[in-house]
Amino acid sequence: MARLGRRIADLFRPYRWPLAVIIALVIVSAALAILPPLLTQRVFDEGLFPLDGGGPNMTALGWLVLGMIAVFVVSSGLGIIQTLFTARVGNRVMGDLRVKLFAHLQAMELGFFTRTKTGVIQSRLQNDVGGVANVLTNTVSNIIGNTVTVVAAAVAMILLSWQLTLVAVVLMPVLVFAQRRVGQVRARIAGRTQESLSEMSAITQEALSVSGVLLAKTYSRQAAETERYADENRNQISLQVQQTMSGQVFFALVQVFLSAVPAIVYLVSGWLMARALGTDIDPGITAGTIVAFTTVQSRLLFPLMALMRIALDLQTSSALFARIFEYLDLKPAIVDKPDARQPSDAPGRAGRIEFDEVTFRYPDSRTDDRPTLDRISFEIAPGEFVAFVGASGSGKTTIGNLIPRLYDAESGAVRYGGDDVKDLAQEALMDRIGVVTQEPYLFHATIAANLRYAKPDASLEELRNAARLANIHDTIASFSEGYDTVVGERGYRLSGGEKQRIAIARVLLKNPRVLVLDEATSALDTVNERIVQHALEDARSGRTTIAIAHRLSTVVDADRIYVVGEGRILEHGTHEELLELGGAYAELYSQQQ
Repeated sequence: MARLGRRIADLFRPYRWPLAVIIALVIVSAALAILPPLLTQRVFDEGLFPLDGGGPNMTALGWLVLGMIAVFVVSSGLGIIQTLFTARVGNRVMGDLRVKLFAHLQAMELGFFTRTKTGVIQSRLQNDVGGVANVLTNTVSNIIGNTVTVVAAAVAMILLSWQLTLVAVVLMPVLVFAQRRVGQVRARIAGRTQESLSEMSAITQEALSVSGVLLAKTYSRQAAETERYADENRNQISLQVQQTMSGQVFFALVQVFLSAVPAIVYLVSGWLMARALGTDIDPGITAGTIVAFTTVQSRLLFPLMALMRIALDLQTSSALFARIFEYLDLKPAIVDKPDARQPSDAPGRAGRIEFDEVTFRYPDSRTDDRPTLDRISFEIAPGEFVAFVGASGSGKTTIGNLIPRLYDAESGAVRYGGDDVKDLAQEALMDRIGVVTQEPYLFHATIAANLRYAKPDASLEELRNAARLANIHDTIASFSEGYDTVVGERGYRLSGGEKQRIAIARVLLKNPRVLVLDEATSALDTVNERIVQHALEDARSGRTTIAIAHRLSTVVDADRIYVVGEGRILEHGTHEELLELGGAYAELYSQQQ
């Protein structure tokens, strides 16, 4: 818990000076808050009912009332300034935390996202960070302000009457113990509540995406999806009720205690004064003392109650902070070495790809522990067009993922330009490699915005040139809004062939040295496949091109074709050579024909 507290405190480190201002304002405000009760005592004992027995002293009363009003005015002004500083610092800290978490997740390897639900990740960013917003924005000022108030009030109470002070605080240790127990229960419930919110976010993301809605409608599963959401919603409601009720008995006891203490103070004061009658004992208690004491006592007990609530909130929020820091503590599996260098752009090296005895397996992917790739070796010269073909699950896509270092080889070496990719800066390596997948991802934005994702400062003419090379410019020009046409969620307003050609145009705008085509036409009909294939032929010009294909008709003109099976290269050669060989490729070709 102490380490968690230090990590939360570290979030405020960049805002030391604004925090210092807040602390100063809080201390001054808390100190001023003690003055009105003390002035109240003097109002009674010097202004309204002077102890010398005379009538009200209007001069003293006027100055005392003026002083009380001045204290209230100054306190209110300081409170406004303090609120402004607190809101700024708290929300900036929360924003920093959200951006820090987002940036850290961006640095995680691809494998993390393949095994984690998108909705769960979104929940960490939104629900968990949002859940600690109150702690980040108000906790510091509340803790300091209430602590100063409690200390000042305790001192004032002792000065007024140490006997009555003992009466007022006698049950405090019991309340503190009860608060700790309630906080532990609420922290456990808070953790379960956030897990439930994560699951609800995951269900929403899956079921209400375009793909999810389409799947539910085509299989008539809308009712089942609604029931799945309703089940988790019922669980969330139950947890919210538990979290709300978990502290109610405790705070009811505190409220009873706070309400009873003034009455007990009156009773004890009366007993002390009655006991002193007819004796030389001075009880040290006057009407002004009693009024001032009960006023100060509220200044003590209510801040104490506020501190208990803050402590409960901190214990509850500790579960949320733990979930946030759990993600921040994740170590990316793929990171740059301290001495990572730039890939070579020298002629004869730029675009050269080599696999040297590469073995790779996905974690927990197969029960027989058989590697996805088993000691694969090949070499692709700059500018060559090479294809990898084979049955589904043979390891073709894995080869394409290892080249831009989306995963790291278990053993052996993947080289770019003669350098092991593990020795190169990831961002620089990725700048030189373009990937077109079977399912191109388009943002819910304009065509121009989707294209500029590859080159943010690209001019409209550059967009048009890339679109012409991808054989999509005329289609875009036919839209009423041209390049400002919004493509919809995941590009659903476009056909499969149009989406694919826009993805190709985006890659061409990036202008990579190496082009990886991962089943780029397998989801298209024959007409669109021919159109996209023509665009790809133009895109391959002057680049090292690696095609991962299931349809052999798309790679018959490759310089070399590798046939992959069960993680090994079974054979390689040109289309004609492999047909003549009569092996696995010839069998695949015969089946497709």
